[in-house]
Amino acid sequence: MSLAFSASQHLDLPVEQDTERLPAYLNDEQRVVEALLDPKQLEPLGPGRYRYTVSQVRVFQLKIQPVVELQATHRNGRLELEALDCQLEGLGLVEDFRLGLCSWLAAADDGLRGEASLSVTVSRPPLLQLIPPRVLEATGRSVLGGILLGIRNRVGQQLLGDFRRWCRAT
Repeated sequence: MSLAFSASQHLDLPVEQDTERLPAYLNDEQRVVEALLDPKQLEPLGPGRYRYTVSQVRVFQLKIQPVVELQATHRNGRLELEALDCQLEGLGLVEDFRLGLCSWLAAADDGLRGEASLSVTVSRPPLLQLIPPRVLEATGRSVLGGILLGIRNRVGQQLLGDFRRWCRAT
């Protein structure tokens, strides 16, 4: 039996100064991706491609660490980030695991707009057979929501801080 869960997060972040420079900043793809994600956990693979080792997550006494291959693309004035592949470390004998990530970030007249959707489909690990599927799916949604909230907080702090440094340097 497979479990499926998802979460999404919308971003509407005001930027008080230099908003007219946001489109140029978002064009510096690697810089923006490194500001969105922890650069210590990010490995560039080639133009627009990255491997990201997600911080270890603990679920029902299991330690899980996804390693995600990401593609960054500029499209329609937006920087889009999509998961191409994901390997899951820590669950042992999982027959089927799929992670979906679709996200975008764009400059607006008064700041940044964005959205991220994260989904997971996974076969039920043998260690969790006694836990009802509803509980596992609710826990999965909570974990995904926490990951997206962490990224949203990084945008609000790290990305805006990096944008200010970029404005001073250019």
